[in-house]
Amino acid sequence: MKNVYTVRQVNSYIKNMFTQDFMLSRIYVKGEVSNCKYHTSGHIYFSLKDESGMIACVMFAGNRSGLSFQLRDGQQVIALGSVSVYERDGKYQLYARQIVQDGAGALYEKFEALKKELAEMGMFAPEYKQPIPKYAHTVGIVTAPTGAAVRDIMNISARRNPYVQLILYPAQVQGDGAAQSIVNGIRALEEKKVDVMIVGRGGGSIEDLWAFNEETVARAIFECRVPVISAVGHETDTTIADFVADMRAPTPSAAAELAVYNVRDTLDYMAQRQRILGQRMAYKIQESRSRAERCGLRLKMLHPRQKLNENRQYMADLETRLRSCMENRLTGEKHRLALYIEKMKGLSPLLKLSQGYAYVQTEEGRNVRSISQAGPGDPVDIYVSDGRIRAEVKAVEKEEYSGSAESGTAKQ
Repeated sequence: MKNVYTVRQVNSYIKNMFTQDFMLSRIYVKGEVSNCKYHTSGHIYFSLKDESGMIACVMFAGNRSGLSFQLRDGQQVIALGSVSVYERDGKYQLYARQIVQDGAGALYEKFEALKKELAEMGMFAPEYKQPIPKYAHTVGIVTAPTGAAVRDIMNISARRNPYVQLILYPAQVQGDGAAQSIVNGIRALEEKKVDVMIVGRGGGSIEDLWAFNEETVARAIFECRVPVISAVGHETDTTIADFVADMRAPTPSAAAELAVYNVRDTLDYMAQRQRILGQRMAYKIQESRSRAERCGLRLKMLHPRQKLNENRQYMADLETRLRSCMENRLTGEKHRLALYIEKMKGLSPLLKLSQGYAYVQTEEGRNVRSISQAGPGDPVDIYVSDGRIRAEVKAVEKEEYSGSAESGTAKQ
């Protein structure tokens, strides 16, 4: 049998046909979502159906950035992708890269085209972004006068810093003429010379937010000399104004927090610094007081009166020491004198006289110790214990006494 092909070959051939078809490589498909399932791998499997048919679809995890909302059954959406064959099952399906809600397809294309054009012109470049002032005194707001956005901004601003002045330009943010109203508000608040400006509104569909995707609004924000915070819709909503603005806030409430400094932080910081300053001042005062006391004590010690008192005390101490030395010296001398007296008493002839001895002197006052010193007829004085006897030598006789020096000598 000729021209017999395997299932794989057939499926591969059909897939090549789909691949070579330029229209199927980039196609928008509109329909109602059904059988939507979020796989643990991050892929989304679903189907698109209308009143006459159904097509299987898949969005891989790598393309999830092209989905700005939660995909659910029953939603009317437009999916951008390519149609190809899944060879294993032999089924064709749509591989979605971007998904928008129905009615926004044409607008989304316009959005992407304007975004690309402005990016090429450099309007999104970071070097053109102005810094948001940290301490703003006046905050301009371009938004609808009624709605949750302005109320959220007012409530958060009053809570964070009640001293900040809010200037509202009641702009039309939806429908015909909304873009020009927003531009007028930006220019009017720029002339008011506010410190920072919030341009935004609450969430909505792409049609509701389209005024913030207009080129005139983008240029007004780019040319504004006042820093602009874009706060359009919810966190998942993105507009051209967000790319052009100096800063994007996910919500109007977040924009108020970025624009208005929390005065409580400053008050807490000042209270902390005041406590530290008080502690350091108290320490410095105590240190100075201690130093003054030390200097006063030192000055008191160096005062002439103190010197005089010290000298007086020194003199008194010297006097006491002198008296003590003199008394000790006198006591020692008295003791030595007493010893001399006792010694003299032992040598005193008067003591001998009182013991019955006599003391003989010549008329000239010399002590007679030998017979050779006096001869017969010489006058002598004989001293006894109670007086003197004057006598004359009758005769001289030599005698030898045992124990005397002369007898000892004679015996030798």
